[in-house]
Amino acid sequence: MTIALYHFHVTQIKRSAGQSAVAAAAYRSGEKLHSEYYGEDSDYTRKGGVIRSEILLPSYAPPEYADRENLWNAVEKVERGKKAQLAYSFDIALQNEFSMQENIDLARQFLLEQFVSRGMTVDFAVHQPDKEDGGIRNPHFHVMCPIRPIEPDGKWGNKQRREYVLDEHGERIQDEAGNFVFNAVPTTDWGSPETLEAWRQAWAELCNAKFAEKGLDCRIDHRSFERQGVEQIPTQHEEPTVRAMEAKGIRTDKGDLNRWIRKTNAMLREAKLSKSQPPTLVELLSAYYDSRSKGAYSSKARIANLKKMSEVVSFLETKHLYTTDDLDTDLHTMQGKIGALKRPIPGNRPASRNWTSCFAWRTTTRPESLLPTS
Repeated sequence: MTIALYHFHVTQIKRSAGQSAVAAAAYRSGEKLHSEYYGEDSDYTRKGGVIRSEILLPSYAPPEYADRENLWNAVEKVERGKKAQLAYSFDIALQNEFSMQENIDLARQFLLEQFVSRGMTVDFAVHQPDKEDGGIRNPHFHVMCPIRPIEPDGKWGNKQRREYVLDEHGERIQDEAGNFVFNAVPTTDWGSPETLEAWRQAWAELCNAKFAEKGLDCRIDHRSFERQGVEQIPTQHEEPTVRAMEAKGIRTDKGDLNRWIRKTNAMLREAKLSKSQPPTLVELLSAYYDSRSKGAYSSKARIANLKKMSEVVSFLETKHLYTTDDLDTDLHTMQGKIGALKRPIPGNRPASRNWTSCFAWRTTTRPESLLPTS
């Protein structure tokens, strides 16, 4: 059984978060690198699971940037701000259906076609964490790219340019302090949502072409379940710490949540096999909690909704209630049991009354009549 994976995540490495580009590069490559900006070493030579690391440069980049330490110290030097944005950081899942060499070749092809062709400098490392008992293979590759572009002359360019706001006469507008008003416009499209969407789609298409080449019927899709029209709950991303704990048999909240999500999704898929059938209880609950989650203001609230739904689904499963018909039958059975309790029991007057008359009898009988007679 093949299970294709899609994970494509991007963040920024920035000083405002206390991050160092040199330290980040050392961790991803499993090397020891010295930061001139901070005056300290980052040593990750004992880190396991790093299969390969490479630097890919545009043709006009200085050749000394092929050295990892030189490259990231140059980035740290050119970025002078205390809150400077240093690099884009990508985390992309590889496929267990491909050999490691096929995965490496696929990653390099993607980076050359989509990143280096745009003038981006690329530092990437392929990781294959050791598989522990109960764990799963998790091949992936990390990519770091300086946010500041390198110009054709080999020098660092600007990340932004000023676009001055003009009045109806084409003159620059000044603010109250006498400064010209302007908008900061990025000099590249690397950080735009449209470019990220194109990259995500390109990676999915590249992997799917490889699946087809190998005669495999599995495919990946860069779109969310909602955009695909798939009624399925997405699992929560499990950090390395969570995966390590789960691999050792230590249950975590996120692991429990993902187990429930997978089980619920299986029930949803089974319920969808026949479109002519009425909605299941799980589908109705899913629709209800989806509407609640869409109005939630935080991921914490959305996770709380999922946990509440999990509790209700678990209760329904223990009662073997899957459809509205099951629920209706169970309610009728319960009503029958209640009716049996209402039927008269010979020789016991209070118990022979229904709940209403029993309550009336106890409240209308005088207290002294309840005392023993002499």
